[in-house]
Amino acid sequence: MSEQVAKAEKLRQLHHGPKILVLPNAWDAASARIFEDAGFPAIATTSAGVAFSLGYPDGQFIPRDEMLAAVKKIASSVKVPVTADLEGGYEDAGKTAAAAIEAGAVGLNLEDYDHASNNALVPIPQQVEKIRAMRRVADDLGVHLVINARTDQYLAEIGEPATRFASATERLHAYIKAGADCVFAPGVTDEETIARLVAELKFPLNVLAQAPSPRVPRLQALAVARVSTGAGIARAAMGVTQRAARELRDHGTYAEMIQSAMPWAEANGLFRK
Repeated sequence: MSEQVAKAEKLRQLHHGPKILVLPNAWDAASARIFEDAGFPAIATTSAGVAFSLGYPDGQFIPRDEMLAAVKKIASSVKVPVTADLEGGYEDAGKTAAAAIEAGAVGLNLEDYDHASNNALVPIPQQVEKIRAMRRVADDLGVHLVINARTDQYLAEIGEPATRFASATERLHAYIKAGADCVFAPGVTDEETIARLVAELKFPLNVLAQAPSPRVPRLQALAVARVSTGAGIARAAMGVTQRAARELRDHGTYAEMIQSAMPWAEANGLFRK
């Protein structure tokens, strides 16, 4: 447990500079080892990428036990801190936090999209209680779980555009007060809104790398604390697979497969310990 406590503290500190935390999202042990081998100081998981790899659509359709089993495999495959995307926290946020720690994670991502509704967000008091429950459980277990509290206000385009900023910041302020360590507003890609969020919140902000997000150096200049890739790299891997499959089917050739493949020895070497 002492090693996990140290990893949690390292992850927390990485949100406070001096450099922006660039956090790639893994979906299996191989992608996690590739990210670690590339030198990233911490790794996140992608709920969508894990779900796709196990045959589920994104949106909290994958059972919690299967998601946490994947997180455990990822966390046990690397030495760096791992933070897990656990969607909306499933049926019991406190139990999910405990399960995340048991799986070896030292942080988690919690979204406020209500998957049972028709494009709506979880009411603020209910989401606040989820965060508080996760914080209480983690503290009782002696691990400062780094909670990244996410609002889907922008990503799901919920609410009127003119009031979206105010609604999002109301939520994020509430999540900060409830015990979050970082807040996340995926779907925000323009510099003006990012800068406004940083100025308004005065708290570590996570931005999702997506078109047309600013590049990492520019995000650092805007005082963003963390940038993550979400399912982007997982979907890029799926895209390579799709192109290779279609080329093989339509032309009987292997160019995409050959050009994109990691050498066998390098791939095998990722898991020689």
